[in-house]
Amino acid sequence: MRFTQFALAAATTLLLAGVSHAEDLKFTLKNGTKSTLTRFYTSPVGVNDWEDDVFGKDVLEPGESIDITIADGRSVCKYDMRFEFSEDSNLDTTEDTQDLCELGAYTIHE
Repeated sequence: MRFTQFALAAATTLLLAGVSHAEDLKFTLKNGTKSTLTRFYTSPVGVNDWEDDVFGKDVLEPGESIDITIADGRSVCKYDMRFEFSEDSNLDTTEDTQDLCELGAYTIHE
């Protein structure tokens, strides 16, 4: 019985230690295009669905920057990104994969 309690306590401690190591991922996104960036999606590499639009109702105008925080509780750095532009833009939807922990900042270009 005592061993079972110890094993349960050890497993709980390891589980909580893993959770406490997950930190928010922060980086700066800059729109280096001449078009309005209307939607920005991220998803960890290997996840088949896009997360919610990071901008919500906001947009990122040409030349503007925004600080992004991904607070999804994951401890990954490689993210797929999807950029969608305004309807009057001549730019196609763009996708890229980057290690956002290493970059600290990302500029989308035409």
